[in-house]
Amino acid sequence: MKHGFYIKSNKEQNQIQFLIGFFALIIILTSLYISWKSGMYLFVILTFPITLSIIAPFFDTPSLKKSGGLIYYSPLFLSEKRKRGMIKIHGGTLFDYVFVIDQKMNGKQRTNFIIQQYLEGLLNLIEENENNKSENIKIRGTSYIINERTAQRIGFKIAKTDNIQKLILLYNCFNVLITYSIAKGKLSFPNLKETKTFETNLKELDKRKDFIKSLNDKLKSTIANNV
Repeated sequence: MKHGFYIKSNKEQNQIQFLIGFFALIIILTSLYISWKSGMYLFVILTFPITLSIIAPFFDTPSLKKSGGLIYYSPLFLSEKRKRGMIKIHGGTLFDYVFVIDQKMNGKQRTNFIIQQYLEGLLNLIEENENNKSENIKIRGTSYIINERTAQRIGFKIAKTDNIQKLILLYNCFNVLITYSIAKGKLSFPNLKETKTFETNLKELDKRKDFIKSLNDKLKSTIANNV
């Protein structure tokens, strides 16, 4: 599965980002005009950060990929560069969901595909760090899609979600709402209280590598049979 944005030419990518920025500006200016005419300035105060939070991934993610700040291990599985013995992993952003997920898939197919992409990304992460197994490198990620049972089966344990991460999720609640709705194939409201932080290390992941691969192959087969 290729990423629908990165297979485009630089010119096409720039055109997409220009249109997104243009429509966002129209929305913000319209809300400013409505607020000015009505005297309800709370409207523009809310519209501005919500709009920015929704469009941000369409600019930040490609930029961070280009600079090396984000690494794709599958179209829907990314990581930050290793810092202080820790690799922070992330599921795909709203930007990735828009350009990767086939709109013809139903909700169940999308969920299977997303989890399969997570597993494939993990496998690629393990293989890339094959020579670093002796180091105590921690892997940490936060998710509202992967449940605790699945995470434990592939070697993760529950860790405390820090307050900064909770604030980031709160700020991005509309972004998360759209992303989650795309994942489910319909308007769906994620329970952010169920968001969990998972942690493991490279050694533990390497022990589960064969199991992760078998799950990945099984989901690939299921997805292929449902196409």
